[in-house]
Order: sequence, then C-alpha cells, then structure tokens
Amino acid sequence: MRKYRTLLFDIDDTLLDFAAAEQESLRMLLESQGIQYSTDNHNKYSQINRRLWAAFEDGKISREELFSTRFSLLFKELGKVVDGMQLEEHYRRGLSEGHQLIAGALELIQELQNEFDLYIVTNGISKTQDRRLKLSGLFSSFKAVFVSEDTGYQKPMKEFFDLVFERIPNLTLNETLIIGDSLSADIKGGILAGIDTCWVNPNGIANTTEWKPTYEIKSLSELYNILEVNRK
Repeated sequence: MRKYRTLLFDIDDTLLDFAAAEQESLRMLLESQGIQYSTDNHNKYSQINRRLWAAFEDGKISREELFSTRFSLLFKELGKVVDGMQLEEHYRRGLSEGHQLIAGALELIQELQNEFDLYIVTNGISKTQDRRLKLSGLFSSFKAVFVSEDTGYQKPMKEFFDLVFERIPNLTLNETLIIGDSLSADIKGGILAGIDTCWVNPNGIANTTEWKPTYEIKSLSELYNILEVNRK
C-alpha cells in the first residue's frame, strides 16, 4: 500500500519555470521605462525581491508592502522615481502570461492525478497563478488551488497549512507530502505543519538551514520512485 494519498505542490520553480517568466516580464517592464534590460539590473531586482519575500514569509511585512515597494526600490537604485504599484500591475500582466513548464511536469501531473489527490499551495497573486496554471495545461489536474492572497496567510506559516488542511476532505497528515523548491517556505512550512516534505533542488544547493526535508530530488522524474508509481 502506498504511503501517500494527498500531494501538495508548489508552483514556481517546482512545476513552472518562474525564472524564465520573470526574466521576460522584467525585460518588458524595464524597457517600458526606457531602461535596457541587463544581467546587472536583473540581479539588483532579485536581491530586493528576495529580501522582501523573506521578510514577508517571516511575517515582518504585509503582502501589500512587498508588492507596492519592490519596483519603487529597484528604480530608485536605477535613478528613477516611479509609482511602485503601477509598475507592479504592469509586471503582473506580463508574468501572468509566463507558463513555461519545468521538464516533465505536465507528464508527471497527468500520471498522478488519477492515483492521488493533488492540490496547489503557493504564495503569490491568485489571478496570476490561476492564469499561468491554466495556460500551462496543469490547472484541471488539481482538486483545489490555495494561494496566500486568498488565505490571508502564507507559507511557511502554520496558519496557512491549518486552513489548507481544513479545506481538504478526509486529509490524513501522515499520508500527505508537500513538494516544493523553497527550504524557507515549502520545507519549513511542511515540517511545522507535521507532514513529510520533498525538496526540489535541481542545482544541488547545499542545505545550511535547520530544515531537513524527508526527500531531496534534482528532477521531478524522481518522484515516480518516491510515490511508487510506474511511469507509463
């Protein structure tokens, strides 16, 4: 008998290639303001964005503060004063079209949907994440999509997982597995919530945190063995 019945999947850099979508959306945003896209400018944005997301996940800033300030901070570094929320909306429009799949993601989910209860658990904007999932062909395979914007909490907060668990019928914690790329959101969140965790780590990054996943994989194809599924 298989160990797991309920699978909770993150979206970005787990099922969808967020890096590719982000790069294209950021390029369009910078060019709309007369600034050329460059690796240096992208790195500046990434540093600001990571810092704000870490603060958000720790509960130090609100979702609204994160989204309203990240581009005002970026353009301040680039020597330009902008309306951060206006540019955020511009960026989201571009991002919502980004639905590049991680290798093997669609095939995996199509295989699993008839044998497991599949759910999405993600931090972000509901409208953006729903559209990306639909464009990618993944959306219909999931029984529900849980987004931090709708829940009022975010991964790794236990309250986020408590709400998710309340809304999943007949859920059993020891038969539930979360799969995601973030140690600070997915793995920490899963551990605090009392479920098994699977860290998607394609680049073999060293885990220097206290949060040790139940499993660590470099590619989604490794899930077939973990879940005891014969790949068709």
